[in-house]
Amino acid sequence: MKAQLILENGMTFDCKAFGYIKETIGEVVFNTGMTGYQEILTDPSYYGQIVVMTYPLIGNYGINLDDMESKKAMVRGFVVREKSDYPNNFRCELTLDGYLKEQKVIGIEGLDTRALTKILRDFGTMKGIISVRELTPSQIKLKMNSFSNSHAVSSVTTNDKYEISGNGPHIAVIDCGTKLNILREFTKRGCKMTVFPAFVSASDILAAHPDGIFISNGPADPKDIPQVIATIKELIGKKPITGICLGHQLLALALDGDTNKLKFGHHGCNHPVRDFISNRVYITSQNHNYHIATLPTGAVITHTNLNDQTVEGMYCKELDIYSVQFHPEAAPGPTDTEHIFDEFIDIIKGGKLQCQEI
Repeated sequence: MKAQLILENGMTFDCKAFGYIKETIGEVVFNTGMTGYQEILTDPSYYGQIVVMTYPLIGNYGINLDDMESKKAMVRGFVVREKSDYPNNFRCELTLDGYLKEQKVIGIEGLDTRALTKILRDFGTMKGIISVRELTPSQIKLKMNSFSNSHAVSSVTTNDKYEISGNGPHIAVIDCGTKLNILREFTKRGCKMTVFPAFVSASDILAAHPDGIFISNGPADPKDIPQVIATIKELIGKKPITGICLGHQLLALALDGDTNKLKFGHHGCNHPVRDFISNRVYITSQNHNYHIATLPTGAVITHTNLNDQTVEGMYCKELDIYSVQFHPEAAPGPTDTEHIFDEFIDIIKGGKLQCQEI
């Protein structure tokens, strides 16, 4: 079926629709990963977004039921140069087209995704509509103006508290849209976890008597959830706190730092980051549109992005706070930075990091 991608700046792309055929609107971002489309589709940090894959052939190894990062697809739409109709992999259980149909997500193919990526790089992330009918200029304007992703976290957080058993440190997880592989990494290290909804109170967390607190990744602007920032402020100094991605940004805001929006974000599994703890460079998996623009007083930088020098990690020694912007759990991407979880646990146990001079 013929379809069209309409960008906020007025540019349009003719294409073909697949998956679940229904109009959608979202924030258009590009991902530079060559693999990992299944994990991307189910990553809660992509809630409210239309994801463009820069690698031209997507779906060639199909979909399996083991590598999901949440219980359902989170993207608003999926854009590929060409979808594979005949996947070939011993773990394949579904085709990409079949999975998107089941999850009620529209996909489009047959457009120049590299050209689209260049537009997003030059003009910045923008809203987009995928439509299978002709829309009038007034309809387009109304749809663009009415779209908001400010309530994204409330749509992806767990509804109820739950526990994951373990014999190691007890970690209270504030779930702002956590990827399942983060929980798997803590489980591999024997941690017990109590997972709370994002809008939990500080008193409820402390009543669980955790050894430390972890703030997860999640979608959208950290300033959209001031209630969570207020809760973190109450927890600072009471327990060691660690965080990833959105959790990293929320910690900065709770410590009176500041965040800002990147022009086109970091989305992919090939971002080089310098680690000032080990004085090494790692290739990381990333998925965020916002970053720490002003470092909180008392915090030191532990990691920086070598592409644009943005803050990728911070540490507050006196408060036992340690967070990173990238995704050490990968899924998708390289597992070079899995040791971050060991550093998190060391902080929770009372250990201290030693950073190199920047």
